[in-house]
This record gives sequence, structure tokens and C-alpha cells, in this order.
Amino acid sequence: MSNIRTIQVLYKLLPSILALRKDRRKWVNTEGKDTDLEKYRKNARKVLNTFISLGPVYIKLGQWLSSRADILPQPYLEELAKLQDSVPAAPFDLVKPIIENDIGPLNEKFESIDQNPLSGASLGQVYRGRISGQEIVIKVKRPGIEKVVEEDLKVLKKILPMALRFVDPNLRFSARAMLSQFIETIHEEMDYTIESTNLKKIKQDMKKSNIAIPSVYDDYSSKNVLTMEYLPGIKITNIEALDEKGIDRHKLVIDVHKVFFTMLLRHSLFHADPHPGNISVTDDGKLILYDYGMVGRLDNDTRLRLIRLYLALVEKDPPRTVNAMADLGMLTPDFNRSVIEKGIELAVRAMHGKKPDEMEVQSLMELANKTMSKFPFVLPKNLALYMRMASIIEGIYKTHKVDFKFVKVLREILQEEHLIKDAYIEELKYSFQRFAKSIDATISIAPELKKFIDENRSIQLNTKPKSNVLLSGSILSSAIFVGSTVLYTTNESLGITGIIGSLIIMSIFTIFRKR
Repeated sequence: MSNIRTIQVLYKLLPSILALRKDRRKWVNTEGKDTDLEKYRKNARKVLNTFISLGPVYIKLGQWLSSRADILPQPYLEELAKLQDSVPAAPFDLVKPIIENDIGPLNEKFESIDQNPLSGASLGQVYRGRISGQEIVIKVKRPGIEKVVEEDLKVLKKILPMALRFVDPNLRFSARAMLSQFIETIHEEMDYTIESTNLKKIKQDMKKSNIAIPSVYDDYSSKNVLTMEYLPGIKITNIEALDEKGIDRHKLVIDVHKVFFTMLLRHSLFHADPHPGNISVTDDGKLILYDYGMVGRLDNDTRLRLIRLYLALVEKDPPRTVNAMADLGMLTPDFNRSVIEKGIELAVRAMHGKKPDEMEVQSLMELANKTMSKFPFVLPKNLALYMRMASIIEGIYKTHKVDFKFVKVLREILQEEHLIKDAYIEELKYSFQRFAKSIDATISIAPELKKFIDENRSIQLNTKPKSNVLLSGSILSSAIFVGSTVLYTTNESLGITGIIGSLIIMSIFTIFRKR
């Protein structure tokens, strides 16, 4: 069966891969200008229809690709963004045994269950019910989905090496990294105990925010079944219904950004699938978040580097922005710094300027897409889901067409969450790590320096050995400064004292050198 499926998938995907190869090369070479966009969209729609025809795994794959500007030209991203995780639900007769096997007899455990599904997705489907008079939703894994997923993941692993022969080297790197995390994530999405844990953690992290997150009924949940509180609301993109309720859509767009970027920058665990079907709004304008199967996780070092990156953008500082990008692993080692800084400078100016019209927005999107395709950008594994989340949130903003400035909201988030201090401390640590490396480099050439002095004895006899004093002072001062910046995060008074002390020590050694 695996070989037959491999041939079937390859037969359907190969024309799309060849079209993408041709389109991507042309898009990069022309920088997205003076091109027949409709031709790109036509090819992209064929890719979209191919993914739908191949089933659940490829629907998920298409959703992943819809935010990967490092892989696809802009028209492809726009078309694949339309790919909804919605497929016809399996009959309830096939779902019932899954629930009863994990939870118990329906007539004993549940007061009622509506056998008509509330929604059907590629990996699971959702039903409404009641427990002790409480409205609930029951998310059940699609019957036989594990076998389907495992079969298609084996096929993807087989055809990827063949498919990558038809694409350029940069795309090969991105595609391999993307497939690795895609496989990891789809396995997590099929284990509802992981989703339950994610939901509870985010609910605890965001308890002070203007957001509603359903509670989990642990006694009615398992690896294959997740029972939650029912929280009804208006879909985030249902503009007509939101306007009827008198909800401020400008504030709504700001709230969406604040919620998701606070998760990312303050707490490190964030909802990575905020498509419109997963966000609703209560009658009084409060956000409701559903579906915690796909989440992103950032370690603390990556989170702080991301804060540094955002603060540099807010403060219109392209060199610092590039430093943070390099630290995040977003640039290849041989990148041209001046070219990247110029590109960042253009983006920063656009972010801080007046609200652009639709043509300017389109031009900026094409520039960003062209930059990620042509410049030496890479997307580290731990940032792939972050890019997906940010891309989907941007789509929600564009739907509402309100006067919104991301930089202003970003500054508010950094201030409200007290993250600016953390960013500056990280920037200081980064600067002095570079300084320390330069000292190490100086020390490493000491033998060569000594050899030179020995060979030029007459020069040495007429010169007092001052440099050793200054070098010793530099090493001691920088060591104290770096230690103090680390200490500052836990004890501000001692940290400040240490920083001042390091400067005093450096001054003293400088005075001794002059003598």
C-alpha cells in the first residue's frame, strides 16, 4: 500500500513542484515586480486543490506552507492561506466507540451528546453535549487517523529527497527543517493529553489578560477525547455580526496582537494556530481562544533575543536588529551585513511611517517576500511556529482594515510587560561578550607580539611596558561588568553597584597606564 500511495502522491505533487520551482526562480530574479500575478495564483490554486485531494496530512502541510515566505512566492502564500482545516465529519457510529472505549458508556457519562458535529477538521471533530446541566464540547480524534497520518508521513519522507532535487539549495535547507517540525507537531496534535496540558498552561499564564479560555473536564478526557467548557462567541472575522454588537474592531485588532505577542514574549508558550476559526469574541468584546493542539515553545535565551530584536525595531536601530537576527540564527554566516541593514532600514521606515494604502502594503509584502527568498535568511526550527502565528495574526488585521500600527502596540507590550529592561540587559551582555571576545583575540596574539618585541629590542628599551597594566584592567573590568549585568536581573542594587565599580576600576587602570 505504501508504494502505491507514494506513486499516487508523487504523480499529483510533481507538476506542482515543477511549477513552484519555475515560479520561485522568476519571482526572485524579478524581485516580484512586472510579473503576471494571475499566472502565479493559477499555479498556486492548483497546489491548493492538490493538497485538498491528497487528504488530512497534506491539508495540514498546506497550512504550514501558507506562512513560509522563505519557501513560497507571495501569491502562493495568499492562495494557501485560504486552505481551511475543514473536512466532512466521519459518521457518529464510528466516533462513538472511541469515546466509550476511553471514557465509558455515553448514557452513563454524559447527560446528552448532539450527534451532529459542531465542526469537522482533518485530525478530529467536535460535538456539543451536557454534563450535569453544564454545556460542553467534546473533541474526538477522527476514526483511523493515526494509520492515515503514519502512512502519509512515511510517503513524505520518501518523496522529499526526490522532490528536493528539483529546487535550489536554499529551499532544500528550509524544506528539510520545515518537514522535521511539521512531523513533530502533527504527532503532538493527535495526543489530546498534550493539548490539555498546553491549554491549562496558557490559561494560567494569561489569567490577567482580556481573554477567555475554556476549562478542561479531566475525568472526561483522554489521549483520544478532550472534553471542555462550551464558550460560544462571534467569529473574529465576522465583521457584520461584530458591528451589530457595537464591538470596537480597532480595539479588537489591538487586543489580538497584545494577547498573542504577550504569550510569545513574556511566557514563551504560545498558541501557534490563531486562524479565524479558533478565535471568537463575546458580546462584550472579550476574546475567546479555542484549539491548543498546535503551540510554539521558545527557550528563555531565544525569547530574550526576540525581545532584543523587537526593541531594536521599535527604536529604529537596524544594526542592533541585524545583531539580534544573527544571534537568533536567522542569517547564514556569510551574509552581507550592509545589504541586510539597508533592507531592515527600509522595513523600519515603513513600520514607523504613515499608514500605507493597499498598494503600499502589497509592495511591502512583496519586498519582505523577495528579501526572505533572495537574502541569506534561514528560519530556525524554534521560530517556524512563531512565523506562522505572526503571519495569521497579520491576516486578521488585514481583514478588519482598521487604522493599526504594529510598532505602537509592540512598544506598549514591551512596556506593560516590563520587558524593555530585560532587552537592555541582554544588549549589554551581548556587547560585552563581543568585547570579551576581542580581548581573548588580543591575548591569543601575545606570543607573536612577544616575538616581535624580542626582535626589536631597541624599541622595547625606549618604551615603558604600559599595555600590560591596561590589558589587565580591561579584563578585570569587563568580567565584573558582565557579572553585574547578570546579577542585575535578580538584584538591581548589587547589579548597579557592580557596573559602577567596573567603570571605576577601568578608570584607575587607565590613570596608572598614563603614569
